[in-house]
Amino acid sequence: MNQAQVQLQAARDADAADYAPVDLGFAQNKFQQAQNAMANRKYDDAALLADEARADAELARAKARLGAARASIQNKTNANNRLREQIEQSLADQQQQDQSQNAGLPAQQQTGDMPAPPSSSLSEPIPEGQGFQTMPQNNPPSQPPAHQDDQGGHP
Repeated sequence: MNQAQVQLQAARDADAADYAPVDLGFAQNKFQQAQNAMANRKYDDAALLADEARADAELARAKARLGAARASIQNKTNANNRLREQIEQSLADQQQQDQSQNAGLPAQQQTGDMPAPPSSSLSEPIPEGQGFQTMPQNNPPSQPPAHQDDQGGHP
């Protein structure tokens, strides 16, 4: 009976009346039935009813804690949503302010790519002596051919 009474008080302290009123009601009814059984000297019935009252009170307490946690989560979610809306509004205001400041500035001139030369100038041959040199004009003296058995070491 004492354990059932302690659990009932713990359930009440956890706001089970708000979050789990049905389970708290079951626990209280069974506790009263257990008290009546004790008064009628039906100790076995009283013990069973007290145990059921304890179990119902534990369930009510657990549901109350769950309900309180869910309420806390919902409050934080609502606060987060309000903050997001404030941030979005602030960003929109900042963007609008930036646009109004930029409206008074002269437009910046776009720099484009250099246009390609006409195709006729690409097909004309380059006069000799201009452009890149692909082969040297003077050939250096030829080196003696490497020996077949030379493996890159010293002679």
